[in-house]
Amino acid sequence: MAVSIARKTLIHEWRRFLPAIVAVGFSGVLMIVQGALLLGIIGSNALYVTQSRADYWVGFPGTQSVDLGRSIRADTATSLYVEQNISSIEPFLLGSGDWRGARGGGTGVNIVGIDTKANGLALARIVAGAMRNLLLEPGTVLIDATDKSKLAIDVGGSAEINGRRVRVVGIIDGLRGLGGVNVITSIDTARNLDAAFGASDNVTYFLYNVNKFAPADAIQGRLNQQAGSKRFYVWSAQDLAGMSIRYWLLESGAGIAFIFATAIAMLVGTLVTSQTLMAAVAGSIPQYATLRALGVSFKSLRVIVIEQAAWVGVLGLLVGATFSVTAAAIANVYRVPFELRTSVMLAASVVVLLVAFAAGLLALRRLHHADPATLLR
Repeated sequence: MAVSIARKTLIHEWRRFLPAIVAVGFSGVLMIVQGALLLGIIGSNALYVTQSRADYWVGFPGTQSVDLGRSIRADTATSLYVEQNISSIEPFLLGSGDWRGARGGGTGVNIVGIDTKANGLALARIVAGAMRNLLLEPGTVLIDATDKSKLAIDVGGSAEINGRRVRVVGIIDGLRGLGGVNVITSIDTARNLDAAFGASDNVTYFLYNVNKFAPADAIQGRLNQQAGSKRFYVWSAQDLAGMSIRYWLLESGAGIAFIFATAIAMLVGTLVTSQTLMAAVAGSIPQYATLRALGVSFKSLRVIVIEQAAWVGVLGLLVGATFSVTAAAIANVYRVPFELRTSVMLAASVVVLLVAFAAGLLALRRLHHADPATLLR
């Protein structure tokens, strides 16, 4: 009977409970959107790794984030070639430059040098073989679609990087930089554009894979044992990506600020939800008093309130999920870094439901006012 009354009350008094449902939905949207934005933005810091197909990265020891890599000696590759089970060894360059467009103005860019072979590992998920072939011509570059307006250029257009002429030969999608614009080119062109690489054969990273069924962990450990004197270190792609994300999230001021903003959003949503739901219960005191006059016990009234809180939470979550998916679609259209994971939605749902139940428990104190005598006042 309690469940039936709870449902009927929600349907009949929907205007009273609608603000609570909207508040729950609003709280859910805040948590999900903030969490998805946080994951999307911090994930951008590891795009060089996650958009590549290399299992292992070799770089300078002590590197904190993939975008902060320092040069390692070219002869580091010798240690890799000695291992018979290592395959697809290729260099990866990360440099910097000053972009000057034909329409005037300029901006700092990250110069990303990759191997142009069709089956190359670096950025293989977003730079297909046909695109890599375009980079065989000296002075050619690729840019991300999100950076076209910033660079004021399109395919076929020319510009200068560090005073050297380059031509855009293609547009990619999926390398929107967190701290700047990425310009992809061949290894040779990257060395020509950044004098720091042109003076030597050093690279930022070496990428490699391991043959199937080979002891990958043992090979990594063996390389790291001999790496001390040769000044390099080997990370798995997963470890390097995670390390880059943690650095941005915990070491940078921007990451801490975003976490703080997310916590504030969750707190606001929680307070709005609890207060709105308690107000809805308080407005139903006359109805609860009537039930008491009909002989319904306080225990049964508590069940009704908790049931109502549960239904408000579920309905609010449905509203929140709908708006969150809509927000994800809009973010995708405008290429906003937005990573809507199932884990984020589940975590937000658990938090919101707990808040709804907590608000219901707090609202139980109002039931003491549900005395039949209040109907005579």
